[in-house]
Amino acid sequence: MYTFVSVLILIVCVLLILIVLVQNSKGGGLASNFSSSNQIMGVKKTTDFLEKATWTLAGGLLFLCLVAAVTIPREEIREDKSQIEQQLNETETTPEMPAFPTDATATEQDTTK
Repeated sequence: MYTFVSVLILIVCVLLILIVLVQNSKGGGLASNFSSSNQIMGVKKTTDFLEKATWTLAGGLLFLCLVAAVTIPREEIREDKSQIEQQLNETETTPEMPAFPTDATATEQDTTK
């Protein structure tokens, strides 16, 4: 689900970029490039369409981002947060005492000299 929403976000972003690049800041934009075909949509209707498309795509992008935030795959909450902590919990808590030489081994070494 998250992958599907991410792909939709990318598609909406590309469409939004294209719509914004087609517009002209002075109102010419797409309408000025097709001045001979103004009989079909007209200059005013072309800018209205581009503005509505921009706002619709921006709203759709906002909605898809919210949906993506909800559908992010999350791990189950665990008590042990890392593998290091798990290993520490699994090891023995009492350290081994080193083996010191006893008096018997010390006296045997003294007699052999």
